[in-house]
Amino acid sequence: MSRIGKLPIEIPSNVDVTIEGKKISVKGPKGTLDCLAHKNMKILKEDNKITIERSSDSRFDKSLHGLTRALINNMFIGVAEGFQKELEMSGIGYRAAMQGNNLVLSLGYSNPINYKTPEGINFEIDKNRLMVKGINKELVGRVAAEIRSFRKIEPYKGKGIRYLNERIKRKVGKTS
Repeated sequence: MSRIGKLPIEIPSNVDVTIEGKKISVKGPKGTLDCLAHKNMKILKEDNKITIERSSDSRFDKSLHGLTRALINNMFIGVAEGFQKELEMSGIGYRAAMQGNNLVLSLGYSNPINYKTPEGINFEIDKNRLMVKGINKELVGRVAAEIRSFRKIEPYKGKGIRYLNERIKRKVGKTS
């Protein structure tokens, strides 16, 4: 049995849940999220808890069991508290600014990068730090990874965009 999948999910007091067949909708103070469960998973709501059951003990169903539980749990955390990823820009002249609905990044290229903000994502900029916030964990992680990919950290001088507290192996330069 899946260790993650068999754990019940506690429903926070400020969150409303509706289950219609395989579709689960979660509404909280930060917003609303919807998820469609796999046909082999069964979502049950009992009192103040949600449990997920699988149709068989096949390897595929076992893997879906834990995944479905984790996705639904992330929905609860997202609508109640939200998710955030913090990026740090290091390099001379590397900066970020909001221009309307676009994030403008100056990363040492000849032209600035205009990144259109996806729906459900907010940015907070503080000097050389950029915070990506939202209620959907997958979307927050994907946007942070996209922004990081514009200028990855190079190993010699350490210039670029990295996650906060990410460790970069520095290389020694040429010796003469």
